[in-house]
Amino acid sequence: MSAIIPPSESFRDTISTVEDDGSRKWIFAKKPKGYFYSLRSVLSWVYLIVFFGLPWITYEKEPIFMLNVIERKFIIFGLHFGVQDLIVFGIAMLTFVVFVVLFTVIFGRLFCGWACPQTIFMEMLFRKIEYWIDGDAAQQRILSKSAWTSKKIFKRILKYKIFFLLSFLIANTFLAYIIGSPSLVKIIQEPLSQHIVGLMALIIFTIAFFVVYSFMREQICIVACPYGRLQGVMLDKNSIVVAYDYVRGEPRGKVKKEKKCSGGCDSCTSMHEPQLQGDCIDCKACIHVCPTGIDIRNGTQLECINCTACIDACDDIMLKINKPKGLIRYASENNIKDGTKLNFFSKRILAYSFVLIALLALLAFTFLSHTSIDVSVLRTPGQFYQEHEDGTISNLYNYKITNKKNKALKLRFVLEDSKGTIQLVGDSTIHIEPSGNKQGQMFIIFNQKHLKEKKSSLAIQVEDENKTITTLKTTFMSPINNE
Repeated sequence: MSAIIPPSESFRDTISTVEDDGSRKWIFAKKPKGYFYSLRSVLSWVYLIVFFGLPWITYEKEPIFMLNVIERKFIIFGLHFGVQDLIVFGIAMLTFVVFVVLFTVIFGRLFCGWACPQTIFMEMLFRKIEYWIDGDAAQQRILSKSAWTSKKIFKRILKYKIFFLLSFLIANTFLAYIIGSPSLVKIIQEPLSQHIVGLMALIIFTIAFFVVYSFMREQICIVACPYGRLQGVMLDKNSIVVAYDYVRGEPRGKVKKEKKCSGGCDSCTSMHEPQLQGDCIDCKACIHVCPTGIDIRNGTQLECINCTACIDACDDIMLKINKPKGLIRYASENNIKDGTKLNFFSKRILAYSFVLIALLALLAFTFLSHTSIDVSVLRTPGQFYQEHEDGTISNLYNYKITNKKNKALKLRFVLEDSKGTIQLVGDSTIHIEPSGNKQGQMFIIFNQKHLKEKKSSLAIQVEDENKTITTLKTTFMSPINNE
């Protein structure tokens, strides 16, 4: 794996979350603050508003976003998709994979620190509640090692009760994305005996989220998430990651008082001597704020989620000792080692970008051309036309309709050419159940005097409550001889 590393790699012999005896080392991350943390907080609040609000937005009494994998019903911003639309999901999945690859090549594990639900819920919700109840890292350590007094018991009960309620809220929202908010409301309002499966799903999701955010925490990022391993394959020496500038920072040393100028002037604080010590004062502020417990100074590591907490902590220290910020910053290996500029336009990035743009264009086309009702009308095979004694000519057609919506439809066919008529076989109206299919036959009839060609083009409008859903093209055969 390409990495920005100091000469020694002995740190790889240990894991930041495992003690020497093999037991779990609990991470007490110091409360971060700074420019990047403030920016992440703003973006996280936007994310949380969208996450908790999106499943409750409805259109025509249906959620605008639902991913019901159980019944294979999907609604994406008002568009309905079913099993017959697997090609769309295939294109979307391929686009997502290419996007992840491209994003990782350029920015490493930036998604994990800025947009991953695990990180946002953990750092911006659960961790902040923990800071409020238990205090900062030092206070949490003291509380963890203290005896079980009434104060500690009260804090533990309060914290885990809030954690459980928040997990229950997340579980409800997660379930709303799967079954839709109207169905979730039914589970809440109606007797639980009628929704045993839904209740069990809520309990399982709640317990899962509670365990993850109360106990598993950073282990999800370090052990369970495969994205860190993907990062190791995708990174190169030009990838931009959270990195320690070892060229500037080494060798490390404690803060030293400034010497007066050798000329004896009191106002000058310049050293006028070669400075052998680097800018890193080994304060370990970057380690104390890291949510996965690593030392970023050891180089790029799988455990690093690019959350930028170490950047803010280091910048704060640099300001206090009158050193320039950026000892830890977004940089590439070549940028630190050789001082080269950050490269956003390498051949590999341009190639991935071209593929991604092509896939996005294809995906956009499939979405824009997609309808929530599929209708096909074809002339019945083996049937050309039928002549009648009243001078009319008819053609027999087969129609097939798929309703992807979760509501019943009442459709009708209307010819754009008002000189003809449509007569359904067997049914007076076309009624389709929610997520149902309907197929049948119909006659299209014209008076022979209105026909001028042997093969005429027709436009058939499909209407629902006098609103045109789609327009289909077909042909009409007649005995007219144009020769």
